[in-house]
Amino acid sequence: MIFGHLFDEIGFNEIPEQMFRDIVVARLVYPASKLKTVDYLYRYQGKTVFPDQIYRFLDRLKDCYSQQAQNIAYQHSRKILKRISVVFYDMTSLYFEAEDEDDLRKTGFSKDGKFQNPQIMLGLLVGEGGYPIGYDIFEGNTFEGKTLLPVLKRIQKQYHLGKPVVVADAAMLSKENLDALDQAKYPFIVAARLRNEAYAMQRTILNRCKGLSNGQSIVIDHDKGRRLVVSYSDQRAKKDQHNRNRGLARLRKRIGSGRMTKEQLNNRGYNKFLKLTGVVTVEIDEAKISQAACWDGLKGYMTNTDLPPSEIIEHYGQLWRIERAFRISKTDLRIRPMYHRRRRRIEAHVLVAFVAYTIYKELERRLHQAGVMMSPKRAAELTQTMYEMNFRYPNDPEDQSILLKMDEEQQLLYDLLY
Repeated sequence: MIFGHLFDEIGFNEIPEQMFRDIVVARLVYPASKLKTVDYLYRYQGKTVFPDQIYRFLDRLKDCYSQQAQNIAYQHSRKILKRISVVFYDMTSLYFEAEDEDDLRKTGFSKDGKFQNPQIMLGLLVGEGGYPIGYDIFEGNTFEGKTLLPVLKRIQKQYHLGKPVVVADAAMLSKENLDALDQAKYPFIVAARLRNEAYAMQRTILNRCKGLSNGQSIVIDHDKGRRLVVSYSDQRAKKDQHNRNRGLARLRKRIGSGRMTKEQLNNRGYNKFLKLTGVVTVEIDEAKISQAACWDGLKGYMTNTDLPPSEIIEHYGQLWRIERAFRISKTDLRIRPMYHRRRRRIEAHVLVAFVAYTIYKELERRLHQAGVMMSPKRAAELTQTMYEMNFRYPNDPEDQSILLKMDEEQQLLYDLLY
């Protein structure tokens, strides 16, 4: 009644497979393994479906309907956003409950902390507000910086997207990446690692930022026609100072206890504030602490656009939307861990999650638009106890149906769509 209604309204019912509708709605309401999906369909919809039927459908889903489903999702986002002038890109890893690698599933840097498990890399492109644009799947050991341009070019070609401003985090900031974006004439906004700049540029930044108050920013001409925007925030300065003081407190405690080991004498984290004098004397380098404090509150953005600093900062500030999209996919929709082995089933599983996320976002939009203080996750919980009874009167060949009494929240959710 709720998620199935949205499934149809968005246009996914153009795909002539009832199984597709069933497993997408199940992913939203009862996200679990395919075996659990069989139980859900029998318990809540009275449908007897065997696991092999689901697996066979997944085998043909990628080849038969993947492009169509992705196009429906894109066209829906395009309709909501009116025009797509800014896109946000990020990657995450999705691990498998397995040990063996293959051509796709490989061990690599895991953002889930599952370094022993094979994984795939998922690159996701969303528009403003987190509305889905497209995605791509890469081998598990792929460096995320090498995926941005291929995804952009494929989606641009597929949807005649034009060349929107691309917003990405510092992981995408490499000379090769930025040069490639410039060469392909993509406007971009990426995070800048200020402390990695050359010494002369660092001095310029600090000199120009002296006296900045909360919310103010400066613009510095960088190489190759790019601009470096640096903003200052009181809140960020307090957070930087708090984190540094907390790290130093732990460091001082270890030094005072005499339990510093040789392995801990590295230049990572807050150990960069250590100074070795004499043979084995370890102490805090107060000068380095003072130097680090000069950067408190400063945040850098690299761009090749001519947008004003306020818009650059505002656009980058929406990057959390894509992080939230990954969080929704991993928690509410439980896209991982995965148990599939065949590539076609892996790709079909990700497609189902992508379609489910599109429906999730549409319900979220309608709840917000109506001023209803309810999350899609809460809505999914409510639907599990919303019932419609089908019956037939004696001597009447027509089937009848009636909604059973709903509580106040359920009625509010139902009235939102009907």
